[in-house]
Amino acid sequence: MSTPIAAPVGRLLYKPEEVAEALAIGRSTVYELMADGSLKYIKLGRTRRIRRVDLEAYVANLAPLPN
Repeated sequence: MSTPIAAPVGRLLYKPEEVAEALAIGRSTVYELMADGSLKYIKLGRTRRIRRVDLEAYVANLAPLPN
């Protein structure tokens, strides 16, 4: 059983798992978004992190579907 991931307020970098939880999508979807360039990320050694500003920019650029 997995435990919910709560990101602390003021955090600048997020793990892909934390982004998935925040967006209510799957972890593999986050990796796909990073791979196709839709979601920018940085590499720190062998790990990937998403900057808060890049996550906010991704969400701001999502277009709502017409009704």
